Amino acid sequence: MAAAPASSPVEFLLRRPQPRQRRRPPLAGAFFAPTGLSGAPLLRALASLAADLLGTPPPPSQRRNLDALMRRLALLSALLDSLLLLLADEGEDAFSDAANLCFRELYVVLFRADLLVSYVASAGRAWALLRAPQLAASFRDLDAELAVVLDVLPAASLRLSWDAAQYLDLLRARCRRRAPANYHDPSEAALGDRLLAALRDFELGQPPDPSTLRSLLLQIGISDAPSCRSEIEYLEEQILSQEDDADLPLIGGVVALLRYCLFSLFDPSNTKALRVWLSAGNRQRLLSWSCSDDSSFSVPKEFSCPISLDLMRDPVVVSTGQTYDRPSIIQWIEEGHSTCPNSGQALSDNRLVPNQALRSLISQWCGVHGFQFDSPESNEGMIECVAASCSSKAAIEANKATARILVKTLMEGSDNAKPVAAREIRLLAKTGKQNRAFIAELGAIPLLCRLLLSSDWMAQENAVTALLNLSIYEPNKTRIMEQEDCLHLIVSVLKNGWTTEAKENAAATLFSLSVVHDYKKKIMNEPGAVEELASMLTKGTPRGKKDAVMALFNLSTHPESSGRMLESSAVVALIESLRNDTVSEEAAGALALLMKQATIVHLVGSSETVITSLVGLMRRGTPKGKENAVSALYEICRRGGSTLVQRVARIPGLNTVIQNITLTGTKRAKKKASLIVKMCQRSQMPSALALGSTLTVVDHSLVGNSTLRRAASFGSGELSNPVSISVPVP
Repeated sequence: MAAAPASSPVEFLLRRPQPRQRRRPPLAGAFFAPTGLSGAPLLRALASLAADLLGTPPPPSQRRNLDALMRRLALLSALLDSLLLLLADEGEDAFSDAANLCFRELYVVLFRADLLVSYVASAGRAWALLRAPQLAASFRDLDAELAVVLDVLPAASLRLSWDAAQYLDLLRARCRRRAPANYHDPSEAALGDRLLAALRDFELGQPPDPSTLRSLLLQIGISDAPSCRSEIEYLEEQILSQEDDADLPLIGGVVALLRYCLFSLFDPSNTKALRVWLSAGNRQRLLSWSCSDDSSFSVPKEFSCPISLDLMRDPVVVSTGQTYDRPSIIQWIEEGHSTCPNSGQALSDNRLVPNQALRSLISQWCGVHGFQFDSPESNEGMIECVAASCSSKAAIEANKATARILVKTLMEGSDNAKPVAAREIRLLAKTGKQNRAFIAELGAIPLLCRLLLSSDWMAQENAVTALLNLSIYEPNKTRIMEQEDCLHLIVSVLKNGWTTEAKENAAATLFSLSVVHDYKKKIMNEPGAVEELASMLTKGTPRGKKDAVMALFNLSTHPESSGRMLESSAVVALIESLRNDTVSEEAAGALALLMKQATIVHLVGSSETVITSLVGLMRRGTPKGKENAVSALYEICRRGGSTLVQRVARIPGLNTVIQNITLTGTKRAKKKASLIVKMCQRSQMPSALALGSTLTVVDHSLVGNSTLRRAASFGSGELSNPVSISVPVP
């Protein structure tokens, strides 16, 4: 049997509006002093930086610490101006090396101060409350750094005026005398306590009084639906940033609380900006790593893998110093190559060192162009973070309360309110088994089904995507399939959806539902379902093709699928997809499953292009892809008769590919590769003999011992060092 495609919900969960560029925590990382500046130019750079900070509008958070910082900066600015005047009066333009060193370190401190102020200014108000202790500690550390620089500043060598000396003494005193407790603002602490108290009310199953919540939000700085939505998005961004010391359940609880407030206190359906933003977001497609339908778009050459020519997601450096995308170079090495693809030099070892600098540049480039970039290992961590943030009792209860409001809006709301409610249900159903369970239990599925008929693109798109996210929870698959006309409506969206994303997510919903064996036949029997999946596989976007081929793969596992797939042209679509690297692995697996019917076997095997594509996939595919290709080739040989067996044996390079799979393939792939060779041995192949081709089966028990390695070969009709391999036919 062919290897199954991954049916993890991760791919569905990552279908979200594009996150804003992640902000780094303040004071994170190392900073270097400007080495090219000294004397008066250095002082002028310091004075300019201090003046810029003093001119920054004060953000609403951390007011006590910001006010104290501005007072210090005012003194520092006066000190710098005095020094510049002194230099001008005396006609000097230089300081001692010790003084220049101190001024350079002072530049670093001011640069850190600028980062900290910018971070606080851009942070969400709720986030600033939750991170108040950490932010206060950052201001305390900044004061400590400033105090150290001022203490070691060689004041005597500077020949300060009396006014400048007074500024310096006062500045030193203010940096030293502030007690740690003074960095914490009691009013902000009290506001944070009120926020935590509201979460505790939800934990007890008692939503806070609306007037209490409204008063709390107004004091935080949230006064309407746009500001509330902005806070939610900012907190979700912080969840995805995976900071080590972040309290994810607490942040998730606040997100749930704010989402409840959005619908219980405000009227988000009146937000015109939301529909404009969603309309723009609908046209912003996720970057396809394998290909792009936009021929006008080009990836910088430096960011493309020399092997695959695609944008690198996980760049690594090999021993020759060349950089490749990890999957591509691993595949190259697994195929037996021992040289660098780019330079041709021999690889001294197979170590792969992550190229963090290039990965960072690629991530920044994707952020600038509006594309999502997540390295492979970050996806799993992202899902874990999102799941952790939804795990608190407060988050669960607040989300339940929100879901009740949203379902009621779907039932009784205005035409403007229903699309917004569907979008929020879609987002709520992205994470957490509990969310998906109680949304369905509240009766959302039949109400979402009605929106599939909507003439509003936003309502339809969010409704079908909400059904997709809900279907990840196994019991909800039954609810969707048993809902009258729901399957028919999903297929209707697949065929005639208003947006590309709606059509793609309809295909993904069919893929999710087809995981259950009992529903495969029902989906195949739904008029137009298989035909539209085949059409998307042929004409869709890269993501749409992926959704369609996975759905067709699942349907192909049903024993009665062959006839339906043949009459719907799905088999032809799968054959054509063997030439598309994005979907070739799943297409090969589906064809291997479908070739139980002789008609399909001869349709697939009649083209040498198909057989060549399968052999190519055996050569360059992933372990799963190689297994699927071997399975398809095995079915062609097993059921296609001697003519097709001979056609397979004539493929150039088959011997090398078979040997490679018998050494490095999966257990199932090794067995079927051996069986392909045995079928070729039993077949008369005069054309193959004329070409002098050979096929080899390796005794795996002897691999690794070069003195005991044996092979059963054929080519001239004689066997050399025969080894009998008995493999049961599956």
